[in-house]
Amino acid sequence: MVKIEQIKDKISIPENIEAKIENNLITIKGEKGEISRFFSHPKIKITIKDKNIEIEGKKLRKKEKALFGTWYAHIKNMIKGVSEGFEYKMKTVFSHFPIKTSVEGDEFIIQNFLGERSSRRAKILEGVTVESKGEDVTVKGFDKEKVGQTVANIERATQVKKRDIRVFQDGVYCINKGGN
Repeated sequence: MVKIEQIKDKISIPENIEAKIENNLITIKGEKGEISRFFSHPKIKITIKDKNIEIEGKKLRKKEKALFGTWYAHIKNMIKGVSEGFEYKMKTVFSHFPIKTSVEGDEFIIQNFLGERSSRRAKILEGVTVESKGEDVTVKGFDKEKVGQTVANIERATQVKKRDIRVFQDGVYCINKGGN
């Protein structure tokens, strides 16, 4: 067991963003929206000082150091999400049957997938918008995890079963994970 004495890192808060911490719940507000997340560990402390979010850990083991880095990345993604947002691009690919995609409420609908009569549906999470124009699908939102999960839901809904996936490569696939 290797213990590291102390790790300290700072994340600067941009001008147009508000951040507050109450009972280990970090809330970050920006022009795109508001994200709250709970961070709690006895050896890692998060504080706000002088327009900086400071993460500090004392006597961390290897797994706790990894957790420290994960929290740092989560907070950076929260700040980026409320200021710029996240946008993933997807493409509808078909060779056998033409696929038609549309959005109805909080569901992404895939029709005529592999010639199936019933349509396949994927859940769109709260705070995420999906646009379908022809073969191109755009997924946007300010929470990176919700945007990524919505993309995964859409890809998962077009999973090929009981056929040779080397021949039937139809589906809706993520082609670009961009910031904004």
